[in-house]
Amino acid sequence: MLPGRLCWVQLLLALGVGSGGGSGDSRRRRLLAAKVNKHKPWIETSYHGVITENNDTVILDPPLVALDKDAPVPFAGEICAFKIHGQELPFEAVVLNKTSGEGRLRARSPIDCELQKEYTFIIQAYDCGAGPREMAWKKSHKAVVHIQVKDVNEFAPTFKEPAYKAIVTEGKIYDSILQVEAIDEDCSPQYSQICNYEIVTTDVPFAIDRNGNIRNTEKLSYDRQRQYEILVTAYDCGQKPAAQDTLVQVDVKPVCKPGWQDWTKRIEYQPGSGSMPLFPSIHLETCDGAVSSLQVTTELQTNYIGKGCDRETYSERSLQKLCGASSGIIDLLPSPSAATNWTSGLLLDSSEMIFKFDGRQGAKIPDGIVPKNLTDQFTITMWMKHGPSPGVRAEKETILCNSDKTEMNRHHYALYVHNCRLVFLLRKDFDQADTFRPAEFHWKLDQICDKEWHYYVINVEFPVVTLYMDGATYEPYLVTNDWPIHPSHIAMQLTVGACWQGGEVAKPRFAQFFHGSLASLTIRPGKMESQKVISCLQACKEGLDINSLESLGQGIKYHFNPSQSILVMEGEDIGNINRALQKVSYINSRQFPTAGVRRLRVSSKVQCFGEDVCISIPDVDAYVMVLQAMEPQITLQGTDRFWRPAAQFESARGVILFPDIKIVSTFAKPEATGDLKTTGTAPRSAVLEEMLHNLDFCDILVLGGDLDPKQECLELNHSELHQRHLDATNSTAGYSIYGVGSMTRYEQVLRHIRYRNWSPGSLESRRFRIKCSELNGRYTSNEFNLEVSVLHEVRVPDKEHVNHLIVQPPFLQSVHHPEARSSIQHTSVVPSIATVVIIISVSMLVFVVAMGVYRVRIAHQHFIQETEAAKEAEMDWDDSALTITVNPMEKHVAPGHGEDETEGEEEEEEAEEDISSSSSEDNSEEEEEAGMGRGRHGQSGPRQAQLEWDDSTLPY
Repeated sequence: MLPGRLCWVQLLLALGVGSGGGSGDSRRRRLLAAKVNKHKPWIETSYHGVITENNDTVILDPPLVALDKDAPVPFAGEICAFKIHGQELPFEAVVLNKTSGEGRLRARSPIDCELQKEYTFIIQAYDCGAGPREMAWKKSHKAVVHIQVKDVNEFAPTFKEPAYKAIVTEGKIYDSILQVEAIDEDCSPQYSQICNYEIVTTDVPFAIDRNGNIRNTEKLSYDRQRQYEILVTAYDCGQKPAAQDTLVQVDVKPVCKPGWQDWTKRIEYQPGSGSMPLFPSIHLETCDGAVSSLQVTTELQTNYIGKGCDRETYSERSLQKLCGASSGIIDLLPSPSAATNWTSGLLLDSSEMIFKFDGRQGAKIPDGIVPKNLTDQFTITMWMKHGPSPGVRAEKETILCNSDKTEMNRHHYALYVHNCRLVFLLRKDFDQADTFRPAEFHWKLDQICDKEWHYYVINVEFPVVTLYMDGATYEPYLVTNDWPIHPSHIAMQLTVGACWQGGEVAKPRFAQFFHGSLASLTIRPGKMESQKVISCLQACKEGLDINSLESLGQGIKYHFNPSQSILVMEGEDIGNINRALQKVSYINSRQFPTAGVRRLRVSSKVQCFGEDVCISIPDVDAYVMVLQAMEPQITLQGTDRFWRPAAQFESARGVILFPDIKIVSTFAKPEATGDLKTTGTAPRSAVLEEMLHNLDFCDILVLGGDLDPKQECLELNHSELHQRHLDATNSTAGYSIYGVGSMTRYEQVLRHIRYRNWSPGSLESRRFRIKCSELNGRYTSNEFNLEVSVLHEVRVPDKEHVNHLIVQPPFLQSVHHPEARSSIQHTSVVPSIATVVIIISVSMLVFVVAMGVYRVRIAHQHFIQETEAAKEAEMDWDDSALTITVNPMEKHVAPGHGEDETEGEEEEEEAEEDISSSSSEDNSEEEEEAGMGRGRHGQSGPRQAQLEWDDSTLPY
């Protein structure tokens, strides 16, 4: 059939061609085409395609194929095109095979799923028509093409928040503490959905589910860890992890417990910083409790420091004077020294002058220290720390005892502890009163056995005895009456730490030993101490303070104990209580406080509104750390060696030893490290700065043997001491100045110390040493040594012996005369010895007459010099009473020595003038005498004193 069909077509074409052109031809061609291209192309009615993003190939289902029933007629049965209907579609259709009608759908540009996931459009197929010129193309019906873009997992999950934060309460298990959420920008469900979350941080008590919910796997504790920081990541369904992990912070909140919040356990205190707040931010958390009133007690616990708290460590005598106590106080436990050696065998604490008694030691007070019989008025003071007595049956523990030294065992008066009672025994002699009188006075106090320091004062105004403990008054609760002791001639022994048993035993010994610590044990015969002095002596230098009492408000009641170690505040408004407690401060007024820990405790009592059960507030336990004070370095400076003529040692004023003494105290202050490159100098770690503080004693010691009281002594006017509120003791070993005073006061007193010697003829020099102390030896100065030399006069025996002295002077052997030798060589003329002797004799006679006149003037000025001794004492050199003899042979100087000696003498002159600058106020007569006393080359006094000529024994 097909061959016949082709022949028919060819016939028609031949007929058309052969008939010619014109309109008739066109019509014939259309008719012919209509006869040839009878059918439309055929395609499926719908297609479903898939394209992977970033790719251009579309996979269609079913494949794109167009069919035409006109096939195999050329052109009419062929497919020439697929056309897509739609605007700005990124696809195109191409014909792969015209004959078979196969086509392909492809993307003109990269397809992005994130921009558009699906495309729908219309497509039609076109045949080739009747000829090659696209004439009479027939198109198929419209088919719908639906294309889905296949996603590529190109994006990683990202969290919506960079960090998450949650707060949980300790002790609870949460199903979900918080939820984290991540997103993915991919377009497909597979790649855009988050399929899993994971905690990256290891060893944390948390877990997370697929939805991002975080829970705790165990109960959290605020005390163990207050905050957790964990990292979380996310995965999409393509198992691609998040680009960056997110931080999850979980804060653990404590279970609301009533108590004080925002306080620091350790508080550092810098010495000299005054009053420092202890809890500047403290406040009370009541957990919404209905509190009606609150009482807060702040306690500074210092019983283990020193003698109960930080106190001045000056000697007891100095403290008594600072507090205005009366004079005449006798220290029974002084620092061990040569004068107070009875305490040298006792156990001594390091720095507080505390003596420890272990039940095996006692000390005998030498006779004469305390009067034999005390008057009806006297005072005993002491610091004591004592615990419960050892053993089942406690024995008496003697603090102070005055008993018979031999033969008998009578106790005249004693102070002892027995079964936590303080007992004072006082027996009067029959010669004082022959009546039945009180003998024992007892006080039972818990403080006696609490192992803490307390200050005891026993005021006796017989028969009334009063005890002051820590400033509070206690009357004796038991009085034992007894007859007075019969008088006897038996000597008494006063002891400390035990009682002396001299009789009724085979061998005298100590008994009734004391177990505990004692300090500042004193007795004052003839007078009682006032309440004011007692309070001063036991006052602490540290304690609690309130910065501003006015700002506490009217609703706050407060109360301090006497030592200001306990502060009680009470109020109804918790806010006012918070502000009041924030103003509580610690203060230490000592310049050099004891470094170490001071414990603090804040306890609270709460009352609630009509509730049976009220909240309980735990105590606050903190401590103040007192830092180490900058230690001073005390330095004594001044002239350490000088000479004085013997006459000045013999004068009534003597020799001023330390006219220019200077006391300087410095401390090392840290300095910022410098830069060697910028400054050009090496950095220093500390710089010295001066510090002003008090001294409590200075000792002037005599070196090289004690003073001989028959011919020498150290002197000081008592007015110099009294006007500066200092005391002194004098002995052959030296001079001791004591009392709390400024360094300036001690300088002024030391500058008036004089040394006298009535027989200085055999004395060449005397050496002295000064050493000063602060805080009873806690800080000591350097040892300043002074040597004072005596200038002796060389006396000529008699006038008739002058020629012998001149003929053979001891210094002529070393005198050379180069000029004379030169003249001898040239002239050979030698003067006779007789001529030389005559010339020297005449010169000597003239000199003796001149010196006689000079001595008359010296004697005339002697009285004036004595009245102006104060001025002379400030001079480092004085030649007003010195006899000067000029050597007539002085002009003959050995060659090579004269110039050097002159220079040395001039240097000595300059040094002496610098030291003696204060003598410029002397009168003109003294200056004239000083000018007359100078030698040929202008030597000053020290040089003249070394000459070996003296005419003091020559007649005028």
